[in-house]
Amino acid sequence: MKKSLICVACPLGCPIEIEMENGEVISVTGNTCKRGDAYARTEITNPMRSLTTSVKVEGGVHPVVPVKSSAPIPKGKMFECMGVINQTSVKAPVKIGDVVIENILGLGVDIVATNCDSGK
Repeated sequence: MKKSLICVACPLGCPIEIEMENGEVISVTGNTCKRGDAYARTEITNPMRSLTTSVKVEGGVHPVVPVKSSAPIPKGKMFECMGVINQTSVKAPVKIGDVVIENILGLGVDIVATNCDSGK
């Protein structure tokens, strides 16, 4: 089976062809850099995404603070992660880099504040 995708690992946007057999990658062609090969193999077998959203703040100047995952998470776990994040709130003050949720879903990835809220 062959699959096609556009690589987003670098600005070139190479059209990549991936040949698979029995769920395993046999070949990757069309990439012009090594990152394209790694991206294609990951994207076809276990796609990963960075997660950016916001978390409620109690006693803050703003009702929410923006957060992001400290590393990419499996695409199939996004909605489950959002369920945990939506149930979370933090107390002001919040500083950039504060870990809001440690090791979300046991994935080894933290949810980290990307802005601050000094409180009211």
